[in-house]
Amino acid sequence: MTARPSLASVARGGALGLAGAAAGAAAQVALVLVVTRSFPPATAGALFTAMALCLMTAGVVRLDASNGLVHALASGTERAPIHAYVRAALYPVIALSMATAVAVYLLAPTVAAVTGVPAEWVRLLTLALPFIACADVLVAATRGLGAMGPTTYLLGLVQPLIQLTLICLATIIGSASALPLAWALPYVPVLALAALWLHRHASALAESGRPSVTGNPPPGPGEPPGAVIPAMPGAGHTDGERARHTRHAARELWRHTGPRAVAGGIQAVFQRLDIVIVAVLAGPAEAACYTAATRFKIIGQLAAQGLAHAVQPRLVRALTGHDLHTARRLYQVTTLWLVALTWPVWIGYAALAPWLPALLGTGYRQGAQVAVVLAATMMVASACGMADLALIAAGHTTASLANTTIAITVTVAADIALVPAHGALGAALGWSAGVLVKNLLPLLHLHRTYRLRPFGRHTPAALRPRAWQEGPA
Repeated sequence: MTARPSLASVARGGALGLAGAAAGAAAQVALVLVVTRSFPPATAGALFTAMALCLMTAGVVRLDASNGLVHALASGTERAPIHAYVRAALYPVIALSMATAVAVYLLAPTVAAVTGVPAEWVRLLTLALPFIACADVLVAATRGLGAMGPTTYLLGLVQPLIQLTLICLATIIGSASALPLAWALPYVPVLALAALWLHRHASALAESGRPSVTGNPPPGPGEPPGAVIPAMPGAGHTDGERARHTRHAARELWRHTGPRAVAGGIQAVFQRLDIVIVAVLAGPAEAACYTAATRFKIIGQLAAQGLAHAVQPRLVRALTGHDLHTARRLYQVTTLWLVALTWPVWIGYAALAPWLPALLGTGYRQGAQVAVVLAATMMVASACGMADLALIAAGHTTASLANTTIAITVTVAADIALVPAHGALGAALGWSAGVLVKNLLPLLHLHRTYRLRPFGRHTPAALRPRAWQEGPA
């Protein structure tokens, strides 16, 4: 049986992740308020649609390499240097993101005609696409090495606060054309700082003799067996040795991540496709209303993300080590934490919904109805816990892909049926249907296969601080 992590370590990691999530959520909500209060709904809707398109495309070209790196590095079974896994994850992402950027750049007039986003905005954001995709992969690699700091500081503070600052500057000078650049530019320092941290930390681990990187990979085709390859990256490595390590790391990494590459892309589309559908079917102004009213869901999503970043490596170790007791304990405790953190937010949001249009400005009348649908849906979703994360950690990537595909199909069908007649409210109902499907299907799978439930006998442990100090079993 694998060693059980104390709940204290999960709590510390979760608290750090939540701190960054809270700062990032506040900055993103403030960004939406600044844009909606300072620019006409059509301009705000075009910006929000452009942001959604860019992040959606980045999620597809990322190939879920970020989660693959976390799984490979957190499992502690890697047999190549850490740098090799990072290269194996980054190279396909760089190639695909650059190819996609070129294609979208050439198709910018068509994208603009369909979505209502200015063509020059589309071209500008295609240039940012490789930076956005690669930044997420590198930050994820730091979590795989057990560090929450880079995620908290870079994604929770540096990126959103610089975005907010630049958006405010664009607002002060009254330049709508500068809005996409102000939003995209912060990904460049995030990428650079994550790469610097990762290089230094990975090199330090190798020099200290991390056991998981001292083994030699199996010989490749045509290579003699038993060849000794030093595990420490640096001057002692020839180009051939680095290439061999990278090939081995790529086989191991993409064997697990391959099925998730499609699911990760579908998940990225699922998260933001509704904004694009509203823009296409109802226009940018209606997309602005929908985005502004639903942007507050980022609070709950980032709370879940903060906990997920802390618990994902531990769930991977527990489930790959067949330690179901620890897996159930982590799942149930984090579910209660998630409910306790987010339900007060959603209840308050629903209660304050009648005043939301006044906060956002004129042209956002449907915001109150959208807020109520959002709050009710997110309460049900948080009560399901991190079901999809646990399913992926257990290795059921194909099942996760099927669930996400069904969820996005439900969302698109509902949006097509409801958005033309009901605008933002119709999109909210379609999104709600997809979210419920996406959470309930993996929950059913976990219960049938592992008897994992979001609430059970381990739930009270979340309320007993003394139990957080439990160490290895």
